Amino acid sequence: MSDELLRKHENHVTRLTLNRPQKANALSASLVEALLDAVEYAATDGTRLLILEGAGSHFCAGFDFTDVQAQSEGDLVLRFIRIETLLQALHYAPHETLALAHGRVFGAGADIVASCGLRIAAPDTSFRMPGLRFGAVLGTRRLAHRIGDDKAREILATSRTFAAEEALTIGFLTGTAPRSDWPDLVSRAQAVAETLVPAAAAALHRRTVTNSRAEDMAELVRSVSTPGLKERIRRYRETAK
Repeated sequence: MSDELLRKHENHVTRLTLNRPQKANALSASLVEALLDAVEYAATDGTRLLILEGAGSHFCAGFDFTDVQAQSEGDLVLRFIRIETLLQALHYAPHETLALAHGRVFGAGADIVASCGLRIAAPDTSFRMPGLRFGAVLGTRRLAHRIGDDKAREILATSRTFAAEEALTIGFLTGTAPRSDWPDLVSRAQAVAETLVPAAAAALHRRTVTNSRAEDMAELVRSVSTPGLKERIRRYRETAK
């Protein structure tokens, strides 16, 4: 396991900690691969509850744009595809998933939260999803499923920041709690996750999550494979400064 990701498995609970605090846990290509490997493995090792959290001051700053201009457009497209693959692995996991968010949660970091069944944030957490500003259609259907079409359209079109209080009100979060309360929340989530036998839990997840894997991946690929991705990212980063 890469040092960028810490994994602990105990008593049917797998805890994954994004461990790039110096980069606000931004998603490098290697961190995405480590996360994907860990999430896929958790589907096979008896995990009943998968927890994702971030080391340091922030949960996740989204796509890591470090040296993006030195990469080919093909490399960037593959990185977005692998992020969507990770989000799908979380969203369609055969067990419960719990995101514990804090600090500023940006872009694909917010998509990770939206992909989980349980979504808890510290009260001072903020979220922003600006991917459409450079043309990346990532996680849009999952967001709309959580908060409704109209609200998803408004948040994505404006790429505005929204706070934990609003996120809870609109259904993006399932709860808010100070970090000191998180251990108790995890214990309660574990108890609920262990109520059903694994086969029944997997069947419940299959029957309550609409399968749109192919459509979501196709939409993402169409959006990021349109020529000029690097230039769109460059313009976005200039205006975002």
